[in-house]
Amino acid sequence: MTSQNQSKAYRDELFRHLDGIVTAPSAFVLHEKGVLDYLIKHKKTQLSVLAKEFNANDGYLNVALRVMCSQGWLKQNVTSQDVEFSINDNSIDAFKCVPFYKDVVELLKFSENFHPRKFEIEPFKLLEKIQHQFQSSYLSDLAALNVNPEISDQVLKHIEGILLGPTIVHLGMNGMFHKYFMEASFLPEEFHNDSSSFGSLLDFFTYCGWFEKKNNTYRFTDKGLFFAKRASAYGVTVSYIPTLRNLSDLIFGDLERIRTYQEHQIETHVDREMNVWGSGGAHSSYFKVVDEIIIELFNRPIEEQPKGILDMGCGNGAFIKHMFEVIEYQTQRGKMLDSHPLFLVGVDYNKTALKVTRANLIQADIWAKVMWGDIGRPDLLAQDLVSDYGINLSDLLNVRTFLDHNRIWETPKVNDSNRVSSSTGAYATKGDRISNELVEESLLEHLNKWKPYVSKFGLLVIELHTVDPEITSQNLGKTAATAYDATHGYSDQYILEVYIFLKIAEEAGLRPATNNFRKFPDSELATVTVNLLRGSN
Repeated sequence: MTSQNQSKAYRDELFRHLDGIVTAPSAFVLHEKGVLDYLIKHKKTQLSVLAKEFNANDGYLNVALRVMCSQGWLKQNVTSQDVEFSINDNSIDAFKCVPFYKDVVELLKFSENFHPRKFEIEPFKLLEKIQHQFQSSYLSDLAALNVNPEISDQVLKHIEGILLGPTIVHLGMNGMFHKYFMEASFLPEEFHNDSSSFGSLLDFFTYCGWFEKKNNTYRFTDKGLFFAKRASAYGVTVSYIPTLRNLSDLIFGDLERIRTYQEHQIETHVDREMNVWGSGGAHSSYFKVVDEIIIELFNRPIEEQPKGILDMGCGNGAFIKHMFEVIEYQTQRGKMLDSHPLFLVGVDYNKTALKVTRANLIQADIWAKVMWGDIGRPDLLAQDLVSDYGINLSDLLNVRTFLDHNRIWETPKVNDSNRVSSSTGAYATKGDRISNELVEESLLEHLNKWKPYVSKFGLLVIELHTVDPEITSQNLGKTAATAYDATHGYSDQYILEVYIFLKIAEEAGLRPATNNFRKFPDSELATVTVNLLRGSN
């Protein structure tokens, strides 16, 4: 049984692993291009100056530098015109350690040439080589630099994150963490034809404390069980490795080529199937928070209830399935489904997600419509619902999980020149930096589009948020904010701080029902909120 203190220590490792998956490639490309040396030499400079000096795409360069700030290695000061970056007491020691990321960054690039789900022999061998170096020499080599031990330990956890994180996800998606393997001893050949290479992989996990090994058989330790049960927590960050392995091109490369990919909606930046898998696992932690909202709505007199639910950005369908089961078993509506059927709609912009949702709902024997839609065009969605199914969008409870920040960028039609943003975020579209004021204006315009359709029953939103890098850097091992900021910043997504999101919603006339508002964690480190936004006059 894992104690409370052990669980806290394991969560610390998990968060630092996620930090490493995004920090290592970000820091190393800045090191390779000379940006870190430039910062040490000049001590303080502007983003615009760096972008010009290194012929960089300022939007993605800003994201990479903000990662350094979130890890406590730089300071930033954001204005509407520019961003100032300056070194701090950790910069010199941290930047000395950055070359140690070289091997794992090369591993990320090398793995691009192989199947994303299978453990093939060539990546196995390279991974085994780096794991051996990690065990035998990294610690002593870092110690020889004579840097702050907290920073060298931080870097080691980053490297460990890349060595473990992708493997954890692949094992989780391939069934390694099935109850059978987690409760019994097993041999490497039970899971992989190349038992020798797979055994070496398990040996590294044993070194990290996940397994006990006896007579070539392995058994999960309490630590291993802790991480195995949380494999999906790595899924979203690892799914962005296609982006992270190409940061040199993204930050310093041909912007026109990047724009061509994005304009044709070619999803080369993310492993979508993995992203859906990881998102589904992560979302389950928040489902219980919305239960009380769903139960209250569907316990009302039937004439006051929504006709159904529309899940915008349905992912893998897990949220629809959960909400249906809550209604079926815990509400009065559940007793009336024959006479008052529940109209369920799953909407997504991504065809892979639609395919997964449809398959999962069929398997669960849940009737639902699954259709394409754009969160930025609720007017078109409303038209399609009426023409195809004869139902009004406003008659449904509209819900979405972690989606509003992932809308396609549209420059606001009206720009309030008096707006001054206090957001610390780093935002880009197709490589270009977007001012934080414009990001706020864009969210306001977006929410205004939805307001006419959510006046009856509200807009149930689970949303992702950024955290001030100063706060993040003071709480390493307690938040995944660095990973969220990097993966979402490099892929043109717009996560704002909790208080700014709520402020903009109020400007749009959408106020959270105070008895339904939750944030996770319930502190200044909150990266997730649950809101039922209601129209106000």
